[in-house]
Amino acid sequence: MKIYPVILSGGAGTRLWPLSRASMPKQLLPLVTDKTMLQETALRVRGWPGLMAPLVVCGNEHRFLVAEQLREVGISPSGILLEPVGRNTAPAVTAAARHLVADDPDAIMLVLPADHVIEKNEAFRQAVERAFELVQNGSLATFGIVPSVPETGYGYIRRGEPLPGVDDCFKIERFVEKPDRNTAEGFVADGGFYWNSGMFMFRADRFLAEIEQHAPEIARAAEQAMHAAYRDLDFCRLDEAAFTACPSDSIDYAVMEHTRDGVVVSADIGWSDVGSWSALADVQQADAHGNVQRGDVYLDGVSNSLVRAESRIVAVVGVKDLVVVETPDAVLVAHKDQVQRVKNIVDHLKVQERTEHLYHTRVYRPWGFYEGIDAGERFQVKRICVKPGEKLSLQMHHHRAEHWVVVSGTARVTCGDNVKLLAENESTYIPIGMTHRLENPGKLPLHLIEVQSGSYLGEDDIVRFEDVYQRA
Repeated sequence: MKIYPVILSGGAGTRLWPLSRASMPKQLLPLVTDKTMLQETALRVRGWPGLMAPLVVCGNEHRFLVAEQLREVGISPSGILLEPVGRNTAPAVTAAARHLVADDPDAIMLVLPADHVIEKNEAFRQAVERAFELVQNGSLATFGIVPSVPETGYGYIRRGEPLPGVDDCFKIERFVEKPDRNTAEGFVADGGFYWNSGMFMFRADRFLAEIEQHAPEIARAAEQAMHAAYRDLDFCRLDEAAFTACPSDSIDYAVMEHTRDGVVVSADIGWSDVGSWSALADVQQADAHGNVQRGDVYLDGVSNSLVRAESRIVAVVGVKDLVVVETPDAVLVAHKDQVQRVKNIVDHLKVQERTEHLYHTRVYRPWGFYEGIDAGERFQVKRICVKPGEKLSLQMHHHRAEHWVVVSGTARVTCGDNVKLLAENESTYIPIGMTHRLENPGKLPLHLIEVQSGSYLGEDDIVRFEDVYQRA
């Protein structure tokens, strides 16, 4: 039997604002190492005997970023399934199971969130090997993390009777919601409770049988979405209507709390879901004063704090127990004990119809990126980078004109019926309503400055006529 890692990369990570945002959530960020969390997850299961290439499930808006990040670390996924909307883990895993059994009826799924930290990779591998012994015979396994502290931010699993023949594996007695402090302390002292990791392993056909029994609406909608799925470049798009109509639920609620074949595999693997800034601090190396710092940071008389600078120097003096995170357009300062309230900031930004929870000043596109430099009444300035050989869509704007100045590289510019090459320090003008396209025909990145002017400068003022990325 072959094991297929199924990497779920659909989370939003709102508790790690302002670094994690809708267009660039935490799994796509290098939070702990120089690699993104998605890359670390994929590399963690590369090269194991019996493990196939990963199947990734992600949101449509992140598809090119996911593909590019996997390419950067030399991983070719067996597939990338695109969710038109987020519907929690149960529908995503059901669609993945349908996808796998179509080619391999005996497929075993190792379900892994893309945004978790595992420090003890060998111990994790051993836990997977123990789970494999059980799932071959029809069990549905989850990995229970041996708790190191009375954590109130995680759900717990109460283990039942031990399973014969496999060490540190137990029947699941019950799942427990996130406890208060006193209850969590009791769980740790008891020794029979684990943190619920959200990682699973089971035969794909067994999971489908269980979801059909316990959550038939999810099973039916996911099957329809997979049946009507279609190929788009290197991606598999789930049918939008069927998947959008699917109920939203987690694997725990939909299946694991109801099945009679659920088992928990004890795992002491240095795990964290990095669900908050304080959790991120806990999985990073601190200095002699308990501080975790990254970027251009100056500290004086600071202790037990996390300070992260993304674009400029951040100086912190005479404080303790703080989280300070700087990005080009937002700064967070919070007490380490209050970081769960960061989600309230994101809710506030949504109510105010602002964009700082959606985008960074640098926005990635399949052809490269653009970055906001300045904006004011009827104008906006951006820096644009186009990767070698890539090109933007053939497009036009109803409300804005654009001036382009090449900083470095070579630009091929289509403006109406005119096509011309621009070199460094050369410029061009795109009038309102003119069909145009920007390409990089060279072997080096193309950098240019774009000055927009007009009555409306929103990104939705784009009419695409032709697009190699099929976004038109």
